[in-house]
Amino acid sequence: MAALAAKLHVLMACALLLLAVGCQASPFWPLEVGFYHDKCPQAEAVVKAVMEKAISQNPGNGAAMIRMLFHDCFVEGCDASVLLDPTPFSPTPEKLSPPNDPSLRGFELIDAIKDAVEAACPGVVSCADIVAFAARDASCILSRGKVNFDMPSGRRDGTFSNASEPLRFLVPPDSNLGELVDSFVVKGLNAEDLVILSGAHTIGRSHCSSFVPDRLNAPSDINGGLAAFLRSQCPADATPGGNDPTVMQDVVTPNKLDRQYYKNVLSHTVLFTSDAALMTSEETARMVVDNANIPGWWEDRFEKAMVKMAGIEVKTGYQGQIRKNCRAINHY
Repeated sequence: MAALAAKLHVLMACALLLLAVGCQASPFWPLEVGFYHDKCPQAEAVVKAVMEKAISQNPGNGAAMIRMLFHDCFVEGCDASVLLDPTPFSPTPEKLSPPNDPSLRGFELIDAIKDAVEAACPGVVSCADIVAFAARDASCILSRGKVNFDMPSGRRDGTFSNASEPLRFLVPPDSNLGELVDSFVVKGLNAEDLVILSGAHTIGRSHCSSFVPDRLNAPSDINGGLAAFLRSQCPADATPGGNDPTVMQDVVTPNKLDRQYYKNVLSHTVLFTSDAALMTSEETARMVVDNANIPGWWEDRFEKAMVKMAGIEVKTGYQGQIRKNCRAINHY
């Protein structure tokens, strides 16, 4: 009720200003914690219940949700555009783009969450907020509660999705540090956000084709023991959509969201060129050392970085729509 009163106060103030200087009411509102408190008070609990069950069955489901938030937010903002299926009018949506296909997964889990939320509160909770809540809950569950934060909500769902866009904004895993930082800066994030969010590579799996060409088939700083193990798992000609197995990104604590990733960076036991690149500047290397060695340091910053990323170019207020089906835009 307090949030509603605040919004009414803003509208009244703007209406008065309209008479004086021609102000127009803003078409959007900032995200807020507890956005669904009055409209669907059980929304976040429903999402968490589905996530807890899904992660208990397969911890990879949690990693998939965190990655999905990143891939959604960096393309068209956090608007669930990555969930849209192809149609005759839009035959090549984001999910068919090489950065997403075939490696991005979790679409069926989002469907299950949406079904549960719709059963509780039809037409109220956006798919974009479901992705954000699911990533938040995955972070909490996989970290054993050490990453635990409120996720502001109020996002609306987008109506545009094109396979060309992920190629513009999702840089490949063989990128150097400059390319990585630039991709974050253009989205309002910075080098520290890059280092902190890269820590999510402590969970999940990777296709061999994402690292074999530049890490195993070419000179690199990868640890010899890890390289030998990876060569036993991955074909030298691994290609997307072909013979392309997956391997754990962190073999030490593969199902736990923790600071092990940074220890792996320091010991050269990471998969991607983009992981190793964090050691190529004094500034980011210092961040890696701090995250690896100071208990709680990374978890605190990861919470803040996740909220920051989940606020990229959001649609709110009268923008976008609340999809009935996360895979398709509404047609009125």
